[in-house]
Amino acid sequence: MHEIKHYNVKIDAFEGPLDLLLHLINRLEIDIYDIPVAEITEQYLLYIHTMQELQLDIASEYLVMAATLLAIKSKMLLPKHEEELLENEYSIEEEENPMDELVERLIEYRKYKEAAVELKELEQERGLIFTKPPSDLSDFAKEIKPEKTDINVTLYDMLGAFQKLLRRQKLQKPLTTKIARQEIPIEKRMDEILNDLKEYKGRKSFNDLFPIPDREQIVVTFLAVLELIKRKEIHMEQERNFSEIFLTII
Repeated sequence: MHEIKHYNVKIDAFEGPLDLLLHLINRLEIDIYDIPVAEITEQYLLYIHTMQELQLDIASEYLVMAATLLAIKSKMLLPKHEEELLENEYSIEEEENPMDELVERLIEYRKYKEAAVELKELEQERGLIFTKPPSDLSDFAKEIKPEKTDINVTLYDMLGAFQKLLRRQKLQKPLTTKIARQEIPIEKRMDEILNDLKEYKGRKSFNDLFPIPDREQIVVTFLAVLELIKRKEIHMEQERNFSEIFLTII
C-alpha cells in the first residue's frame, strides 16, 4: 500500500477572514448593513470546508471567525420569552445587535482595502513615468500584447468554482474511493497541465482539467493550478462575474 503524502499549501492570496466575508457579501450582493447571518455563516463554513478538503494551510483566525459567526447565529436564533421581552421594553438601553461589532470591523477593513487598491494604482501610474528621451519602438509594436480586459479572478472565485465542480461530479458519478492509492506528484501534474494548455493553443476551461472523477486526482489538480499561478506560469480569466473560468499560459 502506498503512503499518501499530504501536500500542504500556504497561499498569500488569503488575506484573512474579513477578506473572505467581504468576498461573500459582494458575491451574494448583500447589503453590508443588513447581513443575513444564517446564509453568510453557511457560505463561510462551506469555503472553510473546501479549504480543508484541499489540505490548504488555514490560519487559526479563519476558524476563530467561523466560531464567532456560529455564536452570533445561535444568539440571534434563540427565542425570547414574553417575560424577557416585557423586561427589555422598560430597559434604558436597547440590547446591542451581536452583528454590529462585526459590521463595523468589515466597514473599517473595506476602507483600508479600497485605499490599498488606490495606492496600488497610483504606484502603477508612477511606474509608467520615465525620465529618458522618447525612443522609436515601432519595430516592436507587433510584439506588444493587448491588455487583458477580463475580470480579475481571485482565489475565492477559484474555490467557488471548485465547490461547483465537486457538486457536479457527485451528481454525475460518486467520487471513487480506494483503499490503496498511488501518489500523484504535484510537479508531474503541473507539467501535464502546461502540456495540455499548449495543445489547446494556450487556453482551456478550468472545468476541463478534471476529467477523472477521483478525489485525489481532483485535489492534486487544483493544488497544481494554484502552484502554477503562484509561479506566474499561468493566468486565470473570467469574462464576467460567475461565468466560466479559463486558464491561459503566460
